[in-house]
Amino acid sequence: MNGTRVLIVCTLTILLLATVINTGLSSNENVTYHLLIVAPHEFCKALEPLVEHKIKHGIKTKLVGIEDVYDQMFWYGRDKAEKLKYFIKFAKDIWGIKYVLLVGDYRKIPIRYVYNSNNYSDFPEPKFVSELYYADIYDKNGSFSSWDTDNDGIYGEWIGDEAEDKNIDLYPDVCVGRLACRDVREVGIMVDKIIKYETGTYNSEWFKRFVVVAGDTYPECLNPRWVGNEGEINTMKAIQNMSGFEVVKLWTSDGSFTGPRDIIREMNRGCGFIFFEGHGSPMTWATHPPNDPKTWIKGLSIYNMWRLHNFYKLPVCLVSGCHNSQIDVTPFNLLIHPRESLLMRLDYPIECWSWKLVSLPFGGAIAAVGNTGLGMTKEDKESFEGASDYLDARFFWEYGKNGTDILGEVWANAITAYLNKYPIDWNTPAGADSSIDAKVVQEWILLGDPSLKIGGYRD
Repeated sequence: MNGTRVLIVCTLTILLLATVINTGLSSNENVTYHLLIVAPHEFCKALEPLVEHKIKHGIKTKLVGIEDVYDQMFWYGRDKAEKLKYFIKFAKDIWGIKYVLLVGDYRKIPIRYVYNSNNYSDFPEPKFVSELYYADIYDKNGSFSSWDTDNDGIYGEWIGDEAEDKNIDLYPDVCVGRLACRDVREVGIMVDKIIKYETGTYNSEWFKRFVVVAGDTYPECLNPRWVGNEGEINTMKAIQNMSGFEVVKLWTSDGSFTGPRDIIREMNRGCGFIFFEGHGSPMTWATHPPNDPKTWIKGLSIYNMWRLHNFYKLPVCLVSGCHNSQIDVTPFNLLIHPRESLLMRLDYPIECWSWKLVSLPFGGAIAAVGNTGLGMTKEDKESFEGASDYLDARFFWEYGKNGTDILGEVWANAITAYLNKYPIDWNTPAGADSSIDAKVVQEWILLGDPSLKIGGYRD
């Protein structure tokens, strides 16, 4: 009898808590929101001006503390990342949100590691961060997309002869971006930059400049299939999609790109977009002169970005390279794997290349799109097509040809187009083309406001 009473009490308690959770999310059932901002409580006050700014421009915005997310999702999710994803799903279902802005670095807002890895390659990468995880909230049947179909706590697992976690949808259902702020100071910087950009950029002459930086990414002397200056070829594809822009080419082939000063000069003049096509790390970006693998032409690094003083003439940056947007970097990696960190990974700064560029107080970029892991190009695929060569060009097509001017939608639509063109075969081995195609979209992260009006508002 006592056991029955305990069972009844526990059942009623669970039902009551579930009711509280649902009431908290649906207390205003007739209210819809466009933008959900999730941040730790310590950041919320600093974000209030951004909320007011968004509402003023017709973007209905809901600011929620990550601590409240964990409380409301008490019965949902196996870890903090899954609780946040469930909350995003409920917010989509109940409020109809379209954009999700996560504010906080990986210590403050959880990240999801994906285990899509070819461990037999020359550069094994067992795991990498994926923010697409938060955007792909429904599977093909409309149910919650866990990215862990075999339920073993290892997400996006693809390490054997076929994917262990099969039939992940991957298509973004909401547009997700992150401001990887470490403290309130960085929050203030980003709030100021976003507001000034959206209110002051429209019809500015500097915005109509498009800077591209590239060289010979894969010198032909290393492989006869690597014909031509791949980076420059890919920037030409982007240029063809951006009619109406004054193009500034910084190429190694014609001597217009010889080092970081060339990039800094053009960025300080102001530009609406900048596209880096080459090689990267969490600390640096560089490329080669034509057919010269031993020579590196260095570009921006986290150590010379202080020379950028473009103030509010802020470009959207697309960077094609390895690990430029690896948001989980930390000096502690020197203790965990000192040799690898120093000689290969370069994953020990306090902030990655992309976030450093975006969070600069006196210039830099308004947002950056790039890879959290090893960048995949057509040269990595047996079919010798697709990968970042297609995805990057599609990003610029989406804005320049399709007329999409909300940054998160450009990001999401480019991913959708990629998956439509290169559907995933989950029954193939890790490291094969489909595994690479999945990684291409999984590791592509937006560090910026997904609701950003590219080019600013008219009024």
